[in-house]
Amino acid sequence: MDKLSLFILLTGIAVMLQAAILAAMYVAMRKSSARMEALATEVKTKILPAVEQGQAILTDLRPKLQVIAENLEETTTAVRYQIKRMDATVNNAVDRARLQVIRADELLSRTLDRVEQTSDMVHKTVISPVRQLSGLMQGITVALEFLLSRRRNGGRREERRPVPQDEMFI
Repeated sequence: MDKLSLFILLTGIAVMLQAAILAAMYVAMRKSSARMEALATEVKTKILPAVEQGQAILTDLRPKLQVIAENLEETTTAVRYQIKRMDATVNNAVDRARLQVIRADELLSRTLDRVEQTSDMVHKTVISPVRQLSGLMQGITVALEFLLSRRRNGGRREERRPVPQDEMFI
């Protein structure tokens, strides 16, 4: 066989082999296509009704969810308003309490100052003169005792008896 015949023979075999591969690919594609069609049919029969039902549920729930969202927004707004009012009330109460504490402190300070002033005034106007008067009275009493004791004894000097204060001093 010459070279040309050999080349033609090999080319023919290669073409036949390619035709067999293409035929096998065609059969495999047909089987895959049949499986894909069966799967698509199954998806249409099983999954699409569930998706449609889910869409229907979402369509039914949408107004309810919208109402819930609106109610939640209103509630949040009301809660914020109430918290602001409560904060203002608490701040007002704290400020008033602070003011009352300051007033009570000032009142107590003024009262203690007046008590101290009154005590000083009483000491100056009553106690000091009473002490002075008491000292004067003791002096007069001692002088009278001295004079009276001289007259009784006839001018004799008598030893002086200790005064109770003198006894305490010793």
